[in-house]
Amino acid sequence: MAQAQTVATPPPSHTGKSSRQGHPWLTLLAVSLGVMMVMLDGTVVSIANPVIGKELNASLADLQWVTSGYLLALAVFLITAGKLGDLFGHKRIFVIGIAGFALTSLAIGLSDSITWLIAFRVLQGLFGALLQPAALALLRAAFPAEKLNMAIGVWGATIGLSSAAGPFIGGLLVENVSWQSVFFINVPVGIVALIVGLLVVKESKAASLSRIDWLGVVLLSGAMFCLIWAIIKAPEYGWGDAKTLGFLVAAALLGAGFVYWQTKAAEPLIPLSLFSNISVAVGTVLMILMAFSMFGAMFFLTFYFQGVHGLSPLQSGLRMLPMSAGMIVASPLAGLAIGKLGPRITISAGMLITAVSMFLLSRLGLEASYLDSAIPFALLAFGLSPVMVGATEIIVGNAPEELSGVAGGVQQSAMQVGGSVGTAVLGAIVAGKVADVLPGYWADAKLPALSAGQQELVNQGASFAQAGAAPGTPEPIMRAIEGVVHLSFLDGMHVGFTVSTAVAVLAALLALFVKAGRKTDGAQVHLG
Repeated sequence: MAQAQTVATPPPSHTGKSSRQGHPWLTLLAVSLGVMMVMLDGTVVSIANPVIGKELNASLADLQWVTSGYLLALAVFLITAGKLGDLFGHKRIFVIGIAGFALTSLAIGLSDSITWLIAFRVLQGLFGALLQPAALALLRAAFPAEKLNMAIGVWGATIGLSSAAGPFIGGLLVENVSWQSVFFINVPVGIVALIVGLLVVKESKAASLSRIDWLGVVLLSGAMFCLIWAIIKAPEYGWGDAKTLGFLVAAALLGAGFVYWQTKAAEPLIPLSLFSNISVAVGTVLMILMAFSMFGAMFFLTFYFQGVHGLSPLQSGLRMLPMSAGMIVASPLAGLAIGKLGPRITISAGMLITAVSMFLLSRLGLEASYLDSAIPFALLAFGLSPVMVGATEIIVGNAPEELSGVAGGVQQSAMQVGGSVGTAVLGAIVAGKVADVLPGYWADAKLPALSAGQQELVNQGASFAQAGAAPGTPEPIMRAIEGVVHLSFLDGMHVGFTVSTAVAVLAALLALFVKAGRKTDGAQVHLG
């Protein structure tokens, strides 16, 4: 093995001038615009899918790939993209990511077939993976330690606002313009981000890295692909199916091979000693748990609003506005709070607030008013923001600047994995609860008995608050079926939010073990 290189986390800057690069706040503007495009595209497409399917004659499987192909490419490539930034320069990788993301967005909007649209979505995910870790590394390089929390707070507000506003913006554009406009909107945003990035952002890259760990890239990418693929396809295959288990086993084997190789590589893709810093390790777990709780739970609210309450996509987006508005205020405040109180208290308090919000959401009923959902949504914004900001700061801030790109990739990958696992696990829990209670509600409503095959179909629909019935079904029976399905779905959703509550409490306890980033001199990480 080659001789190990060691770098130490630099002491915090007190002047903010000697070691900082570029104009900090304009750098923040550039990276926020870039991340905004990525996060919006992760959520707005679900609103456009029905129209895309109709105009391009796409099947349900095709439409699933419009979303899954993008997320898969994004999740698989994030850490490798971060390493490329460390090696070749974060500004260079960021600019390539911005330009590529805007161009592929244009190509998607001009696509006249679902095949080309899916292909460009995968390519778009790869470019999105390039710019996200680079954005965090550029913030790390541009801001002194005492202002990094505030910068990440604004960055977190951009992510939260973009994610939460996605369904609203998507509904507005699809209903009033076209599905293509959902992608075309990225072009002017990308142009502005590109201009600001080229003119203002200064280059930042590691001085001591010289090569890419290609075997590490292959092993990690393979492990991430198998894991995310298994999660995406499990609802179709079944969790106990041989194909699902095969991909999970492959992910475990490739992951173990990757860990082993990182101890042998001359310049490992992810130096494992990075995780010997307890704050980095716990921060990564916190990002997974936060995303598990947030994205897993929020997944079902769309079905609740549209299926149970019969709202349109645009009206559903309006229901979630309290969270969007709250994120704008809460994320910068979280940065200030972390600067004054430290991440331990702030993140722990944030996860406890999140737990309260999830508990309130678990009490939503059939006739819940706007206020019934607005209060927990507003609380959720003030609960998740300290975790988003704090966990990001302790991961990227505790890593040496030599590895800031990799650290950014780890942070983003943790969020992607947590969200994917949360959606899949809570989906299985909700489906299991629905299958358990639906027969009882069906019998109570005195509806005709179902065959095993019919029961399975009804269970599947009820897991998404959808009450399907054969054409010509009498109106009274149709209403009775809808009532049964809605009650069953609510029971499942309540269990899902209860699990999210428990996960949030667990994260609050873990947060007690973290420390602020860039506060300790001489914290060493071995690069090889």
